[in-house]
Amino acid sequence: MKARVLIADDHKMFRHAVRLIVDKEPNIEVVGEAGDGEELLALAQNMAADVVCMDISMPVIDGIEATRRLLAHSPELKIIGLSAYADQYYVRKLMEAGAAGYVTKGESAEEIVRAIKTVHNSKDKYWCPGIEVHGLNGAFGDAVHRSSYAKLSYREREVLRLVADGFSSISIAQSLELAPSTVEVHRRNIMRKLNLHSIADLTKYAIRNGITTS
Repeated sequence: MKARVLIADDHKMFRHAVRLIVDKEPNIEVVGEAGDGEELLALAQNMAADVVCMDISMPVIDGIEATRRLLAHSPELKIIGLSAYADQYYVRKLMEAGAAGYVTKGESAEEIVRAIKTVHNSKDKYWCPGIEVHGLNGAFGDAVHRSSYAKLSYREREVLRLVADGFSSISIAQSLELAPSTVEVHRRNIMRKLNLHSIADLTKYAIRNGITTS
């Protein structure tokens, strides 16, 4: 069943660029566009949409308030916030409003497509790899962990576990029968996907989420 999508952003060129990518997907249909929060709320009343992708900094009514109002009227609606900002403040505000996902505008339009498919086809939330999620706890933190950890390949998960257990790249390479340079590539990819910046961060992440064997 196709996901019926509304796109809301005050930048017309950005809306059209997103629409061009989204409309290419056979299981997604863009049913409308809005230039501000007020226009979006009016449009949503007349459109049977499944997912709304909207800028959180829209004029008249911002995306966070629009999220509250939309979900008060249609609790089953899935809302994905779009923003130039990637810090905790905006992520938390959107989460508290009830959004199902968050994608920064620095990501490719394909990331928005991935988010739409994720929230439409399951109960999972989707938070793009570039957002700051450290320190967010409870059900939201669990959802972020699941969506981020799910991006790791089987081999990357093995490397993450061994790094967190204190093994060096050489030891990991010997254990997994890989070249040390390959282990380093996996480690960098893990850090990028989980938005972590050091081995200490990797270790804390693994301990917090029960990934280590020790």
